[in-house]
Amino acid sequence: MDGPRRRGGQTQYSDDAVTCMLTLRAVMNLPLRQTEGFGQSLLDVLGTEVKGPDYTTLCKRGKDVEVNLGVSQSDEPLHILVDSTGLKVYGEGEWKVRKHGYSKRRTWRKLHLSVNATTQEIEAVELTEVGNDDAGTGSQMLDDISKPIGSVRGDGGYDKRKFYQTCAKRQISEAIIPPQRNARIWQHGNSAKPPLLRDQNLRCIRRVGRKRWKTESGYACINVDHRRSLVETTVFRIKTLFGSQLRARTFDRQKVEARIKCRALNIMTQLGLPDSYPAVV
Repeated sequence: MDGPRRRGGQTQYSDDAVTCMLTLRAVMNLPLRQTEGFGQSLLDVLGTEVKGPDYTTLCKRGKDVEVNLGVSQSDEPLHILVDSTGLKVYGEGEWKVRKHGYSKRRTWRKLHLSVNATTQEIEAVELTEVGNDDAGTGSQMLDDISKPIGSVRGDGGYDKRKFYQTCAKRQISEAIIPPQRNARIWQHGNSAKPPLLRDQNLRCIRRVGRKRWKTESGYACINVDHRRSLVETTVFRIKTLFGSQLRARTFDRQKVEARIKCRALNIMTQLGLPDSYPAVV
């Protein structure tokens, strides 16, 4: 469990050991002190004479530990789904808000996810302040994915130029993002430049209607092509398994906590998913 050698005081535990303990904390929903005791009991059961990291070490190392999401490797172009959700840092519960209203100490973070539609693994994750827009963070997540991307699906929050520019830079051939109701064509049809993905969607909407476009493009339809719902399912799984609140109090530790939860969910996904199908009566 020793870390890399360096000048001065030596690192006693590697990043893998710290990540393992923090993963146990996220999965079991434990405070740091209980995580220390639970991890040490596991080491004792295994018959090892190793002392696990204490809660102070876990707290300090949880600020800058490197967390690999552990996604599967594939040469096929990815079909990426992007979405975001809110995670509460501290504040009142819903009953108190309904009864007495909000207070100044109600703080949230925004969790941005990039999900592989084929494997349902989280390919990239970002944790930002509430004020950050989806399009800018979504562009950053696309840049973080080194594999080739075949298509992207997202809601109307990603209908901005910077997101489409990133799609063009990554040579993504399909971007299923519903334009706003008052959207206008960005590039004239007679232009010598390649057509914009967003303009193609908008022209199709004007021709067949928004509802039919959503159905034909697979954005919103009740069949196997409705891929975008998978990212909403991923958000539901994260909040069901790990809760809708972050335990860490500093922003750097909150980022590490979010990545560890996504890594744990990827491990669960790789172990197996239920095979659901409609029942025939």
